[in-house]
Amino acid sequence: MQSDLSRRKFIKTLMAGVAMGPAVLNFQRNTPGGIPARPLGNTGEYISILGYGGWDTGVPKEKESIRMIHEAIEAGVTFFDNAWEYNDGRSEEVVGKALAQNGYRKKVFVMTKVCARDYKDAQNHISDSLRRLRTDHVDLLQFHSIQYEGDPERIMDPEKGAIRAVLEAKKDGKLRFIGFSGHMFPEMHLRMIDMYDWDTVQLPLNIMDAHYNSFQKKVLPVLNEKKIGALGMKSLAGQNGRIARELNVSVQLCRKYALSLPVSTVICGMQTREELQSDLQVARNFKPLDEDQINELLDLSKELSKDGHIEQYKNFHSGFGCSFHSNVLQNEKG
Repeated sequence: MQSDLSRRKFIKTLMAGVAMGPAVLNFQRNTPGGIPARPLGNTGEYISILGYGGWDTGVPKEKESIRMIHEAIEAGVTFFDNAWEYNDGRSEEVVGKALAQNGYRKKVFVMTKVCARDYKDAQNHISDSLRRLRTDHVDLLQFHSIQYEGDPERIMDPEKGAIRAVLEAKKDGKLRFIGFSGHMFPEMHLRMIDMYDWDTVQLPLNIMDAHYNSFQKKVLPVLNEKKIGALGMKSLAGQNGRIARELNVSVQLCRKYALSLPVSTVICGMQTREELQSDLQVARNFKPLDEDQINELLDLSKELSKDGHIEQYKNFHSGFGCSFHSNVLQNEKG
């Protein structure tokens, strides 16, 4: 009975978010290319509901990746994700080359992430990212992969922490908005949220998350209440569409579920033009799932979700996360 009550409460909350939430769905509008855009928290910005995943831009051959980026922009994708460490910097370099052509930089909202937790390394990461991206500023800078014990305290130390470097960079016009990302622990997200007035938070959201260590149950309502821009990721639980394979559902339906949550965008990894076209179609024709559809997906995913083995990034021993920061911690211990 308790489980049924908890489920009904979750569905009620989710559907209220779809209907009202932080007004992201009610205030959708279209980009020039026809992709819906939603407000990004309290920033005053609108971003495309389809976010272009940064890690995957470093996987295809460079010319093909640049062609895909240009095609996405022409279709109305405005939000571009990245991180200092993705493919050893290659992902930022490819995006930088693509955006340097034909005025594309002015058409998009660029986000990247720093891996450093301390002041000096964060300064270096910001400098590296701006150089690779070929821009004098990014629209959003996030702290990447908050998951290690003590991360919030290391970052937020007013003298030695990375927050000092980020605030200085913002004052110098090198970035506009500040946020953080993380994959493993909802409680870590909640600790970070209490420590600063963030513009955005990035978190994993998919049809399995509701059953195990759930970000959409524990964190998303807090973001909505505080009007912080929610950036969804892992709608397929990582590489190669694992949720779609394991549950025998379509990739498109997995994307639609995440987009039906009260988020500003869902960041999607796209390594081929076929994947890009599929995600563009989902975004262009998007309509929120109804309560019956959501219930069906939650029933389908319940058993396989119990231990989190499909959402491997929630397992601290999986090795998933920021390799730079992991190495720093190992050196400190050694």
